[in-house]
Amino acid sequence: MKALVTGAAAGIGSAICARLAGAGFDVMGLDRAPGCDLRVDVARDELPDFSDVGVCVVNHGITTTVAPAHDMTAEQWSGDIDVNLTGAFRVVQACLPGMRERGYGRIVVISSVAAAGGLPGQVAYAASKAGLLGLVKTVAAENAGLGITANAILPGMIATEKVKAMPPEVLERVTELQPSGRLGEPEEVAGLVLYLTSDEAGYVTGQDIVVDGGMSLNTFTLTRRRR
Repeated sequence: MKALVTGAAAGIGSAICARLAGAGFDVMGLDRAPGCDLRVDVARDELPDFSDVGVCVVNHGITTTVAPAHDMTAEQWSGDIDVNLTGAFRVVQACLPGMRERGYGRIVVISSVAAAGGLPGQVAYAASKAGLLGLVKTVAAENAGLGITANAILPGMIATEKVKAMPPEVLERVTELQPSGRLGEPEEVAGLVLYLTSDEAGYVTGQDIVVDGGMSLNTFTLTRRRR
């Protein structure tokens, strides 16, 4: 089966491609960066024919726009929304007709824990990732009776190349905040993607699944901590 993975050049996307290929999928990687099967700007370029795609994994996104809400420019806002949200919609929309015709499809969208909890200093990123949750639930509802599922994964801090390249003092501070005591691995997200694209996940749709090592849990306690 043909599987499309966007944002495939590195990090989580690269891990997803490897995991799906290892499971026997015919994987087609897409990115603006070199090194993938398709080099496309999903926000602006004409998209290829995706009518034969049975598994659509939307992983691309701008993560580096930093500005608080009171100081964000229109260009910064549009940049994140156009790529992270509109680009995701365009890819999913291009895959849906073929899925609907065949009566089978798996759509997995990589959102972020910022969609649920916000992210100070990155309002456009958080808003774009929150919009993906509405996209997923609507697509899931519209296609629930057609053998098509749509689900969202909300990763926390994952040890991608970009995260590991942060200044050591920042990386140390971020790691200390994790209840699990470590960052997540791209392969851990990829493993969940593999399940959601499988036949066994045919009854799972419209869900938002957090992968953050417990970061979104309330770990405050009045008792003495014990390990």
